[in-house]
Amino acid sequence: TIKAGTVIDHITNGKSLEAINVLKLLDQKNKAIVTAGFNLKSNKYGLKDVVKIEDKELSKEELNKIALLAPKATINIIRNHKVHNKYKVELPKIIEGFVKCSNPKCITNNEQIKTKFFLVKKEPLQIRCDYCERTMQSSDIVSL
Repeated sequence: TIKAGTVIDHITNGKSLEAINVLKLLDQKNKAIVTAGFNLKSNKYGLKDVVKIEDKELSKEELNKIALLAPKATINIIRNHKVHNKYKVELPKIIEGFVKCSNPKCITNNEQIKTKFFLVKKEPLQIRCDYCERTMQSSDIVSL
């Protein structure tokens, strides 16, 4: 257990390392204490991953990154060893600045322009680039 911080539960099985990387939790400047569980049993989903981050509550932008990676994830805010708040992540309708367009000819891949995508469909996940209008599936999504 952790005294204070965030527990990301119900991460899609096999995606916890990607969640850690997307949130840059292992960067030198971050110095976060992170615990990860892999292939854990879940009554709802069969198998799941879990990430615990001590002394850190995630920002809205970080929550949006988790929602794209693991749309069924649950966030638990821990304070004084107890769950202070619990909620499911929500896919944002507009995704700006943290997803790379899969179209190599897109202007965002060739000039200094902030990426922007619109949520097309939640399941299966589809997002559309505002600039080149390419529609991407979850398997196409790469974080910047």
